[in-house]
Amino acid sequence: MASCLRHLNPKKTLFLLCDIQEKFRSSIPLFANLLENANKLTKAGKELDVALICSQQYPEKLGRICVEIDINHAKAVIDKTQFSMLIPEFENKLKELFCDKPDDVVLYGLETHVCIEQTAIDLLERNINVFLVADCLCSRLNQDRDLALERLRSAGCVITSSESVIFDLMRDKNHPKFNVVRKFVNRPSADMQLSKIDKGTQSKL
Repeated sequence: MASCLRHLNPKKTLFLLCDIQEKFRSSIPLFANLLENANKLTKAGKELDVALICSQQYPEKLGRICVEIDINHAKAVIDKTQFSMLIPEFENKLKELFCDKPDDVVLYGLETHVCIEQTAIDLLERNINVFLVADCLCSRLNQDRDLALERLRSAGCVITSSESVIFDLMRDKNHPKFNVVRKFVNRPSADMQLSKIDKGTQSKL
C-alpha cells in the first residue's frame, strides 16, 4: 500500500478533482484560495495532457463544480453519494483510460478528512500511488484538514503542492508547453495556511 515519491509521467498519471462544489463556497475557509490553486493545477494538467476525472457529491443539494475551474477536458464528471470517489462508474472509467489503472493519482478537492481521505485509502488499497496536493485541499476546519494530511502521510501518500506537480510533469524548460504553463505559475500559489504552531513549536505539513 505504501506510496513513493517519483517523477510523474503525464501518460500514466490521473488528476482527480473531488467535490469542489458551489454549496461549499460559504462554509469552507480559504475557499477562494482553493479555487485559485485548483484552477491553476487543472489548467496546467489540461495543457500537459493529463487525464482528469471529477466528482460531485450529491449535486442536487450541493450544486455543481464551481465555474471558476475549467473542467471542459475532463474524461468524466461523476455524481456520487458515497464519500469515496471509487464507485463502479469511476472504476470502469479507469479501465477504459488506462487499460487497468494509472501508476499515479494526483488528488485534490474537499473535504480532506472525509471524501479525500476515503478516496486516498481506496486508491492505496489498489496499489495506486497517491499524491495529495496540499494547497488544493480544504475542510470546514483547518485542523481537520491538517490531521487528515498527517494520517494520510503516515498511510503512504505523498504530500505535495500544485507547483511541484506542475514542474515535475514538465521536467525541462524545453518542454513544448513550458511557455504556456509557466504563465500559470508566475504568481505564487494562494496561501492555504498549511503551517501550524503547536505549543510554541512550528511545524509544516
